[in-house]
Amino acid sequence: MNFTETAWMVFNQSIDAYHINDNVETQVKNPYPSDSLEHLLYAKNWIDTVQWHLEDIIRDENIDPIEALRLKRTIDASNQKRTDLVEFIDSWFLQKYKDVSPNKDAKINSETPAWAVDRLSILALKVYHMTLEAHRESASDEHRKNCSAKLDTLLEQQKDLSEAIDQLLFGIENGEIKMKVYKQMKMYNDESLNPILYQNVKNA
Repeated sequence: MNFTETAWMVFNQSIDAYHINDNVETQVKNPYPSDSLEHLLYAKNWIDTVQWHLEDIIRDENIDPIEALRLKRTIDASNQKRTDLVEFIDSWFLQKYKDVSPNKDAKINSETPAWAVDRLSILALKVYHMTLEAHRESASDEHRKNCSAKLDTLLEQQKDLSEAIDQLLFGIENGEIKMKVYKQMKMYNDESLNPILYQNVKNA
């Protein structure tokens, strides 16, 4: 299997494992060695899957406001973990291609491999849930038909995105694309950068 085929398999393995209990409190049991890329991919998708369902829960119109605030903070923390894992995945690729010397005319891609992989992970979740909706017996025929059409589009997107990621990695490996990584500067969780947080610290 090439990289995106492996990633898609790992993502779906994570999604299937989560839905055994379908509970956002379920602890991840990563089946891959901790030093492997598959371990990072599984962990990344597990965070995405849990967050997908947290986003569903928080949209309940009848949710208790205090519970909604707790969930919002949980989602913020999850976003930070998601970003950290994307950077870990990019670090893995940087290490893999550290001996590659980019060509003089090498291009720079607007998106790193890991951020493209992030989109593929979310896409796996969209495909999973749209497949459920396309076959949900309690839904109307029109609903299932509409969801089937959307599923076809998502699967086409999977094919195109996978091809784009594989082409990006091929370009980096052959020196045609320069891999350049910028650390994501998340500001809302940082007490030194978020005005509300550092004012609270100052006034404490």
